Amino acid sequence: MEGSANYPSLRKKCVFITGGATGIGAALVQAFAQQGSKVAFVDTDADSATDLIATLDVEHAAACWFQKVDVTDSRALQTAVADADAALGPLNICINNAANDMRQKPAEVTPQSWRDCMAINLDAAFFAAQAAARLMAEREGGSIINFSSINALLGPRNMPGYVTAKAGIVGMTKALARDYGADDVRVNAILPGWVATERQLQTWLTPDEEAHWMQQVALQTRLLPEDVANLALFLAAAESKMITGQSFIIDAGRT
Repeated sequence: MEGSANYPSLRKKCVFITGGATGIGAALVQAFAQQGSKVAFVDTDADSATDLIATLDVEHAAACWFQKVDVTDSRALQTAVADADAALGPLNICINNAANDMRQKPAEVTPQSWRDCMAINLDAAFFAAQAAARLMAEREGGSIINFSSINALLGPRNMPGYVTAKAGIVGMTKALARDYGADDVRVNAILPGWVATERQLQTWLTPDEEAHWMQQVALQTRLLPEDVANLALFLAAAESKMITGQSFIIDAGRT
C-alpha cells in the first residue's frame, strides 16, 4: 500500500483474518503482507482467495496461509485459528472482519434468519476471539480487532439484525477488553462508514446513493478498503499498545 506507514513491530507477526478474500478483508491481507507479517485468512470464497494471493509478490505470497472456512461453523472457525497458529504462529493478531450486511424488513424476520444474521455478524467474532485469546494468553499477549459499523449508531431501515449484531460487537469489545487485559490481550473495534468495495458498488452504492452519501460526509472522497486497513495496522502494532476497549469510527465525517 503505497504511502502507508511502516510498522516494524508487525514484521514476522502472525495475523489471522476472517473474510479475507474480498473487500475490506482483502485490503487487510494485502496491508499486513506488505508490513512483512505472516498472514492467515479464512473465507468461503476459495477462488477469490487464490486470486488474491497471486497478486502478492513471491515473498509475501509465501507468507500467506488460507483455509476455506464458513465462520458460522464455530468449531471449524476455532480449529482454523489453531491451525493457523500451528502453521505460522505464535498468533499475535486476530481480525474479525467477516460479515453480511443483509437487508430485511422487520416483519419478514424469522427465528432462523435472525439466528443466521447473528451467526455471521456477531457469534463468529466472539468465537474467533475466544480461540485467539486463549493462544495469546499463553505467550506475549496480542491484539484482537473486531469490525462493527456506523450502522450500529445510525440504525438504518430494514437492517434490524445487522444493526443489532454490530451494536453487539461494540459491547462485546468492551467486555472482552476487560476480561483479556490481564493477559496483555488488547481488544478494539473499528466502525467503518460506507466503504466503496466492489460488492457495495455492484449492489447498494449506486451513483444516486453515493451522491446522497457525499452530501452527508465532511470529506468529499470515497472511503476505500485501504483506508480502513491503515487503521487496523495501527491498532495491531505496538504503537497502540495502551489502547484497548475502544471503538474507532472511520467514515469521512458522516457521524
